[in-house]
Amino acid sequence: MAVSEAGVRVVPGADRGRWRNEWLDSRQSFPATGNFDLAANAHGLLMIHNEDIVDPGEGFDTHQHRDMEIVTWVLEGTVVHQDSAGHSGLIHPGMAQRMSAGTGILHSERNGAGLLERQRLHVVQMWVPPHEPGAAPGYQERDITAELAGNSLITVASGIPRDRDRTAIVIGNRYAALHAARLEPGHTVQIPDAPYGHVFVARGSVEFEGSGVLAQGDAVRLTATGGHRVTAVEPSELLIWEMYTTFA
Repeated sequence: MAVSEAGVRVVPGADRGRWRNEWLDSRQSFPATGNFDLAANAHGLLMIHNEDIVDPGEGFDTHQHRDMEIVTWVLEGTVVHQDSAGHSGLIHPGMAQRMSAGTGILHSERNGAGLLERQRLHVVQMWVPPHEPGAAPGYQERDITAELAGNSLITVASGIPRDRDRTAIVIGNRYAALHAARLEPGHTVQIPDAPYGHVFVARGSVEFEGSGVLAQGDAVRLTATGGHRVTAVEPSELLIWEMYTTFA
């Protein structure tokens, strides 16, 4: 059950939706499978936040998207990306990757390991809309493994003008930024203060100031607040969205 206080809502990982088939185990922070109103279920601008386990040799065959900024963050294994605009990539842990669907794009995403390699893919995919629809499709990736080694908050993907010179990759929404941190035990980061925030424990466990210990898969949804200190209890990885508007 979610635990709430003023401006802070803790959502345990067990409360997420779950969708499974023969090769995919998907944990969904917002309703994503089926005919859902994604905007109505969003928090701030974040409408999709899926944590997926994909079997070797499997993945999502070619499908279409439009007017969406899609950020992929790999925790284990590799993603093979190909799209109709001619972009291709092999995405591994520590690499920031963004696809802008724009006016329309076809793409596929698959586990980079074959059946005989027995390497699962563990990946988080996140969607926010562009601030202006109808842009040209685009793609960007960058390895930030070295930056993540410093026990600090790193700006992974942002469209906020403030972040122009410090973000690893750029997204087409001027009101949103994604940050990540890899923390050794005892190290602390501070959550940005914003109208909307989303903190996800991608790996390990952390002490979230005022809310106690959070485990892998747990999340905190923040509204009109921030500044909380998050301290690693064990080696941990955080994904943090900072957002300055919503769909309303």
